[in-house]
Amino acid sequence: MANHKSALKKIRADKVKRLRNKYQLTTARTFEKKLRKTNSKSEAVELLKKCASLFDKLAKRNVIHKNKAAGHKSRLAKFVNQLAA
Repeated sequence: MANHKSALKKIRADKVKRLRNKYQLTTARTFEKKLRKTNSKSEAVELLKKCASLFDKLAKRNVIHKNKAAGHKSRLAKFVNQLAA
């Protein structure tokens, strides 16, 4: 266990940040699942915009790596484009 006052504060701050990051990542995954379940092209395009925005924010805040965010966005875009065919 930490003995210094600053170390205890760091533990508390890390806990808050971990919970916030977990919530944001879970929200992004939920939108991704909604997008994958939809059959409507117009609804899928709107959800794609929201998902792309969420993944960009996660990458910007270093919750996930930027290449991982790009991969998610690419796969979702590919899925949406296949809906039209």
